[in-house]
Parts: sequence; C-alpha cells; structure tokens
Amino acid sequence: MTTALITGSTAGIGAAFARRLAARGNNLVLVARDTRRLREQATELHDRHGIEAEVLTADLSTEEGIAAVEARLGDRRDPVDLLVNNAGFGNKGRFLEVSMADELTMLKVHVEAVLRLTAAATESMRERRRGGVVNVASVAAFVPRGTYGASKSWVVQFTQGAARDLAGSGVRLMALCPGFVRTEFHARAGMGTENIPNWLWLDADKLVAAALTDLERGRTVSIPDPRYKALMGVVKLTPRGLLGGVSSRAGRSYGPK
Repeated sequence: MTTALITGSTAGIGAAFARRLAARGNNLVLVARDTRRLREQATELHDRHGIEAEVLTADLSTEEGIAAVEARLGDRRDPVDLLVNNAGFGNKGRFLEVSMADELTMLKVHVEAVLRLTAAATESMRERRRGGVVNVASVAAFVPRGTYGASKSWVVQFTQGAARDLAGSGVRLMALCPGFVRTEFHARAGMGTENIPNWLWLDADKLVAAALTDLERGRTVSIPDPRYKALMGVVKLTPRGLLGGVSSRAGRSYGPK
C-alpha cells in the first residue's frame, strides 16, 4: 500500500481526492485545520475502505503548520508516495479592497506552502525514485485576474519547471487546473454563485478521476474537462489587453458579491 498526503482534505476537491485514493487502497495522511472534521473523515474512510488514515492538524498560513507537514513528508520510515497540495482559499474584493494581511496570507498558503511541501516531498521521493505531486491550481491561472489568479499562475509555472528539473528521477509533478467546482470555496469567501451558468460547474469526483489519469499519463498540466479545455484554447488566442477586460467583467458577473 502506498500513502498519499492531502492538504485541505476535509472538503471539496481535497475530500474527493481522499475518497478516490482510499477506494484505490491508498493509506492517507489527512491535513486540515479542523481536528474534529479530520477525525470524522479518517474514521469514515477507514471503516468504508479498510485503509489507514492518519490525521494531521495544520494551518498552512502559519510557519508552525507548514513546518509540521514538512516534517511528515520528510519521514523516511513512513514515506509519502503522493502529495496533493490542495489547501487554498479566495478573498472577496478587488485589489486594494482586500487587506494586505489577507493578500499575504493567500500567498503564504498558495505559494510558500506549495513550494516548501513540494520540496520536502520530492526530496525523499527522488531518493526512492518514485512518487508524485499534484499541485491544485485553477483555470484562473491563465487569465489576468487579481492576486488569486496570479498565485495560481505561479503554481502552474513552478510545477512545470520543477517537473522539467526532475525529469528521469521517477518523480511526477502536475498542476491541476479546474474551473468552477461545487465546494465550500465560494461560500467561505462570501462569493455569490447564483449567476454562474450550470454548464460551467464541475463535479469534484469526476474531476479527481480525470486528474489522476492525467498524472499517470505523465502530464504536467491537467485541465480535466473538455469544456474548460476549449475555453482555455480560446484564451490562448485572445490578446492579453482584451482578455484583461473580459476577465474583469466576468469577475464582476461570476465572482464575489
């Protein structure tokens, strides 16, 4: 049995990864801030699938939280074979409407934590010549849309660069770029979703199944749905200046309320 560590495991995409990997027989290290929810999730997955589910309470917006997960990833006696960097959040408001403290917290979680945990995981994976990392980004990475999109763009670029540097080592890295997914994400950020068309919504479990297939195929970027692949194809052909205006109007229509 291999072991997967998932950050932000108790809801949304992280919970879908936990369900899918447990069903495949992977042992799990579940990481989130809420100990009660983590224990409930671990018990449910253990009882349903017969796997071992370890609980690690950590807030990745803090030095202590990141260091705790780094230490677990560096444990050679009980190694982690797959890391899913899923923890993240959105801020409600445009640039200068969001406090600098909240902007910096986002960068701590989306950038610093991803960098440090990926490094901690891949160092031991490279020694064993096997392992994988999925860094959850967003299709927002491909459009000019505020700090959130910028941080996710960093995740994509970092993951592709690290994958190139580790080519041939037996370690696979992939940036996962979903669109709108029905999770707790928008509610936690106070964002309205009533104006988002139904056809733009993705199912978290189907998304994760497609993402794991892409990882096995060796892809470094996964946009796991034909609708969003088509949309991102249009984005690539759109001039950046025009794209910025379209992105801003779409943000007002489909973003925070």
